[in-house]
Amino acid sequence: MKQFLKIALVLASVSAQSNELDNLVNTSAAIVGKIDTASIMVGSAIGYSNQGFISPQGLADSGKITQEELQAYNQALTGITAYNPYGDAQTFLENAADDELGLMHEAVDVFTEVVIDMVEVVKVNELAESASTPNEEAAVVDYVQTNFEQLQITEAEVQTYNQSLDDIEHHSTNAGAFLSVAANKDATNFLETGAANNNTTFDTANITFDANQQYVKVSWSNQNATAVYVNGNNFGIDAYVTEADVLAYGQQTEFYGGSPTKMGYDCFVQQINCEHNYEP
Repeated sequence: MKQFLKIALVLASVSAQSNELDNLVNTSAAIVGKIDTASIMVGSAIGYSNQGFISPQGLADSGKITQEELQAYNQALTGITAYNPYGDAQTFLENAADDELGLMHEAVDVFTEVVIDMVEVVKVNELAESASTPNEEAAVVDYVQTNFEQLQITEAEVQTYNQSLDDIEHHSTNAGAFLSVAANKDATNFLETGAANNNTTFDTANITFDANQQYVKVSWSNQNATAVYVNGNNFGIDAYVTEADVLAYGQQTEFYGGSPTKMGYDCFVQQINCEHNYEP
């Protein structure tokens, strides 16, 4: 049961892009301020010296550019060369995928809880399938009669179960679509060009996946949109796997290996008779 309750999600950790424009503004302003102060003092020096006046000694220091200011400005220049004023498409897509994976994880928790609530059906199935003699069949009848209330499944449980599957499919599909585009440099460049052409940023954009059209669509703040197909029609991105792929892969996962149908009722519930327990 512990394996089934433990759902591991490895999410890419994406740090927020620092605002290199602010760095350039601040570091250049510091030097411009020094030049402005120095220009004032130079003007005074020219005028006062011709009139026989002397400025306070060391006043020129307030107009000097420090080594720290020089380094900060040059570093800001380097930083701005990699700055994208429209935003970073890859980060935008990965953040959207993270949101969807979080929602999928919540839906998986709901699925896990409701399956545990309905786990007695596994016991009933195992007893019924293994009954091959009248005595064994009588044992099934006796078990059901004795535990009748506990064995029933409610309409609410089925609705929760079915809805969780819809939610898992929806959010996992969205995440997969977003990450497939994020991993393709040509696609992210295409989306960034879309932002530039629409004079807008990813900060104000919305992202959706259209399962019917099979594309990821980024809608800009001016109501225009840019889309990337994930079915092989754009940039070589084909994110789709077959039903056979899904079932074969799922059978090898830790989640399935720790499920009641794989482990068996006794092993899952009571941690006994676990000879067929999953070994990752």
